[in-house]
Amino acid sequence: MNVKDRIRSKLPEWRERTARLVHDHGSFKVADVTVEQIFGGIRGVPIQVSDISYVDPMEGIRFRGYSIPEVLKLLPRPETGQYPLVGGLYYLLMTGEVPTQEEAEDIEVEWKVRSNLPDHVFQVLKAMPRYTHPMTLFSQAILALQTESIFARRYYYGIHNKADYWEAFLQDSLNLTAKLPVLAANIYNLKYRDGIYVNPEPNRDWASNFAHMIGKEEPDYADLCRLFFVLHSDHEGANVSAHASHLVGSALADVYLSCSAGMNGLAGPLHGLANQECLRWLLKIREHFGRVPRRDELQVYLESALGKNEIIPGYGHAVLRVTDPRFTAQAEFAQRFMPEDEIFRLAMLVFDILPSLLIQQGKVKNPYPNVDAINGTLQYHYGVKEFDFYTVLFGLSRILGLTTHITWSRILGKPIERPKSLTTKILEEMIDREAVNLAKEGK
Repeated sequence: MNVKDRIRSKLPEWRERTARLVHDHGSFKVADVTVEQIFGGIRGVPIQVSDISYVDPMEGIRFRGYSIPEVLKLLPRPETGQYPLVGGLYYLLMTGEVPTQEEAEDIEVEWKVRSNLPDHVFQVLKAMPRYTHPMTLFSQAILALQTESIFARRYYYGIHNKADYWEAFLQDSLNLTAKLPVLAANIYNLKYRDGIYVNPEPNRDWASNFAHMIGKEEPDYADLCRLFFVLHSDHEGANVSAHASHLVGSALADVYLSCSAGMNGLAGPLHGLANQECLRWLLKIREHFGRVPRRDELQVYLESALGKNEIIPGYGHAVLRVTDPRFTAQAEFAQRFMPEDEIFRLAMLVFDILPSLLIQQGKVKNPYPNVDAINGTLQYHYGVKEFDFYTVLFGLSRILGLTTHITWSRILGKPIERPKSLTTKILEEMIDREAVNLAKEGK
């Protein structure tokens, strides 16, 4: 069954569940928000409901209920690859069901049919200064594609039934995601390969076409792309990029406007740049020693860094309390395809030493590596050494999740998001009144 028909078959159940929760349990209190949380970025406060993915503190990210090991095992693969087709992952995200081989390949075919880029998109990019950051180009290109929005066109001409908005959003989502590998690869070529333009090949899947278009023909790198794009495709619905795109989309801004907003959030140093910072740190260690250090040498180095309160990038996580399964999946890839790579060996040596040192310090809730601790290392091994492009790779993957969240928000008819803000004086007065009331009660 194709993805549109599968989604349509699920609509009555999901809409009924959502309506019942609001009607029967609308006054149910989910969380109390503290002053510390208000001023601390609303960290940890439940503000969104999404069934696309969920980060379990002890198991890591789950896509539609499936853990990373389960996803990598269950999703269909290409005949010549060892890792899943990204089309299969997209079917899973959109429908909640593990696709058959045919259903996964149908998504890949849909993407090929929709992958053509309008000429004006690259005219916009070529007009920019050569020093423009690739994430700026990526966001601009998505905005330039907004001229193709099916939803924007239908809304302008009077689409009347809100219950049908999702169909146009799904079409926009398929169109945008189809174009992403061509778009991202040729931004890479524009920046780092003298502006050449490379077309996708019809016999390649979504991920291997990206590898081909940036000049990486090794089968191993195509598999790395499949793995990378699956692992980075989503991370709950309230991180900066996901929440930004949801917020913009809640105003009925189309998929292109919403995803560009999400990419602008992803481009922030506190969100999408961690992978390159981790790699820079590992390269700095190798440069310091002139080689991969021995275990005892690295332990002294790390103890000294921690003693100076230096930040060790790639370790710790806001939610996880175990090693990130996405780190483990990439480490297993590297052990299989590039076990002698020096930076990989160094990354694993850090993994062997650092967690116990962080535990001894007692200052961190999670001393284990996250996904960023290793993913730049793998890209670097295959010759993708332009650090400022790594966030585009992240964004290329993450839009798979963002478009799914946006589409399902329209399926469920979620309203425009409009939380309430307070003044500092109002907050102080609320606290003072509470103190008076407690005093009267003798507490």
